[in-house]
Amino acid sequence: MSGAPAPLVLVVEDSDAIRAAFTILLEESGYAVAAAATGAEAVRLAEARAPDLVLLDLGLPDLPGLDVARRIKAAASTIPIVALTGRDDPADREALLAAGCAAYLVKPVDTQALIRALPGYIASAVV
Repeated sequence: MSGAPAPLVLVVEDSDAIRAAFTILLEESGYAVAAAATGAEAVRLAEARAPDLVLLDLGLPDLPGLDVARRIKAAASTIPIVALTGRDDPADREALLAAGCAAYLVKPVDTQALIRALPGYIASAVV
């Protein structure tokens, strides 16, 4: 890798174990990671750190994932958001994609496939 900084991924997940697992996986794959356990924290970090990508769990304790996605997109429309959920709900999928999410993935996620897809999501956001 060149001297360019590692792309920053904001992991938004209320489960400590899952958040830690994603952090390790991403760091081992060459990404810098910021992490949030709540929607409000995610919005604050997205505004402050301008991540290259957001991995957004939809089941957060304080705000619905759709609201978090909308707030992040309102603050920084070019940040790609990959929504992660335990529910395969077509209405949720449609609403999140309409709100600007790059993808809607149902857990359990194939983490290796996700890691391979991340550069494409990040590249598609470059204006």
